[in-house]
Amino acid sequence: MIINTGQRTDIPAFYAEWFAGRIKEGFVCVRNPYNPSQVSKYRLDPSLVDVIGFCTKNPSPIFPYMDLIKDFGQYWFVTLTPYGRDIEPNVPDKHGIIEDFKTLSGMVGADAIVWRYDPIFLSDKYTADYHLRAFRQIAENLKGYTKAVVISFIDLYPKVRKNFPDAREVSQADRLMIGKEIINIAKECQMTVKPCAEGNELAVYGADCSGCMKISDYEKAIGKKLIVPKKKEARSECACYLACDIGAYNSCMHLCKYCYANAEPAVIYAQNRLHDPASPFLIGNYMDGDKVHEVPQKSWIDPQESLLICM
Repeated sequence: MIINTGQRTDIPAFYAEWFAGRIKEGFVCVRNPYNPSQVSKYRLDPSLVDVIGFCTKNPSPIFPYMDLIKDFGQYWFVTLTPYGRDIEPNVPDKHGIIEDFKTLSGMVGADAIVWRYDPIFLSDKYTADYHLRAFRQIAENLKGYTKAVVISFIDLYPKVRKNFPDAREVSQADRLMIGKEIINIAKECQMTVKPCAEGNELAVYGADCSGCMKISDYEKAIGKKLIVPKKKEARSECACYLACDIGAYNSCMHLCKYCYANAEPAVIYAQNRLHDPASPFLIGNYMDGDKVHEVPQKSWIDPQESLLICM
């Protein structure tokens, strides 16, 4: 099966010690964000968990614990954008993240790590020309360390509108112009552009619009064939296979203005104070009335295909 860590928060950046503890103890508990008394318990066993998916803006805090997860398949997304602390207040220096990206690529392989350049928005400071110069600079630095880059344009979800009232939609004309140039730059750097939930409008320029977290991507990352249950769709325009996520909303301390998963900063700080590195839960602990469900788990690896690969 697949366990994800990055749809709700950034575990490698802020909760690496907790995650390492969960791996050591062999299980994790996840509270249903829409029905808090419902708790799912997952075993973290490489004989059952075929892939762990990570999405982070800062992978380096987890580097000391990489030996703990070496027996798990891994698929990494590392976000590198050109924004300053006016937009991403707590994201570390981008030059350092580029070097950390290279280090991580050396650990897991170029097929198991993807660069995310998203979301793209335009302002008087962050113009289209600014984006294209920044994209080229990062792409040239990451050439050979990844084979794909995911892009998207800002979506004005309610939390985004509240935390980033100055944000505006990117027009179709700008999306096409920026997307076309990004695709050309990425091609020069031996990367495929994968738009995230942006439809097919960039396919004509050479983008792969079939999804950025497909089963075939996981398979390429781990070098094994997977037989999976019917996929879960987060939204109709998303073709990705989104599996069990062990994170918690309102817990990412990057405080990026464009984040769809975070409320206002005061809520984030309050949540973070409830974090206990020794707890089975990312935020808080067991509560009275909890109904703990041990999720049935099994490996999705195709044994016949795996045998062929081994031969």
